[in-house]
Amino acid sequence: MSSNILDTIIIGSGPAGYTAAIYAARANMNPLVLTGMEPGGQLTTTTEVDNFPGYPNGITGPELMADLQKQAERFGTKIQYEYVTEVIFGENNGDVHTVKTNTAEYQTKSVIISTGASAKYLGLDDEKKYAGSGVSACATCDGFFYRGKDVAVVGGGDTAAEEATYLAKLCNKVYLLVRKDEMRASKAMQDRVANTPNLEVLYNHELLGLDGNQVVEKAKIINNVTNEENELIVDGVFIAIGHKPNTDLFKGKLDMDETGYLITQGRSYATNIPGVFAAGDVQDSVYRQAISAAGSGCAAALDAERYVAEFFEG
Repeated sequence: MSSNILDTIIIGSGPAGYTAAIYAARANMNPLVLTGMEPGGQLTTTTEVDNFPGYPNGITGPELMADLQKQAERFGTKIQYEYVTEVIFGENNGDVHTVKTNTAEYQTKSVIISTGASAKYLGLDDEKKYAGSGVSACATCDGFFYRGKDVAVVGGGDTAAEEATYLAKLCNKVYLLVRKDEMRASKAMQDRVANTPNLEVLYNHELLGLDGNQVVEKAKIINNVTNEENELIVDGVFIAIGHKPNTDLFKGKLDMDETGYLITQGRSYATNIPGVFAAGDVQDSVYRQAISAAGSGCAAALDAERYVAEFFEG
């Protein structure tokens, strides 16, 4: 077999990708990490991370990802700042996979997919217009900038409830816009919302648009039952309607659920294609935490190591 064929390629560079790289490198698999267009993943946009073990005083998202990258490189991981344009998967055990990027083409015995998930938006023009100037999809990332101010959160699930209650600790007033007449959030999260005094839930309300001089100053809303339009004087709007897994590249090739999350087999991180594994938010719609992503990256690398040993090393 050609010496140019790699043992493993890791697509994506968040906590799952870099942790997979650390374990694969320590197993002498000489992993190649293809970072994608957002090196370090979502955590690079997070200001403070207080719940990642080993950092008793907390750490910023970019610092955490830089540490993980350095640790992966210490053991020999090669990192390329490229994005994948196509993957041609082998179909059987022992088949080689081809990974094409914007600048190169690679062959590999195994693939670990850790492309993560991206926050969903409503699709309003004003979301783009005020991006970074009053519109956010991450309360823990940007809530600090709205201390003592009034904000609105859009969504009715656990994510929205969590974002709203988090912001209520920082902000003067939080409005939660729920499209239906009830929340989809768990009972525990609904109780937390109900017991937060500076959090007001507006049921049957939707966001129509935003207004302001360069930054958000007003949110235009509508009651979808009465069709009555109104305005909220707010400095920020947080969109919390879920995430979309970054799996478009693999549609028609790998098994996914109805929302696009990759399906892994049993207690392993193997996909339906032999030698292809998935880790992190790309296959996790439930926990979506840095530490759970890192743990799955570890497991996927161990799965890949065993696969390569069994089908390529005899």
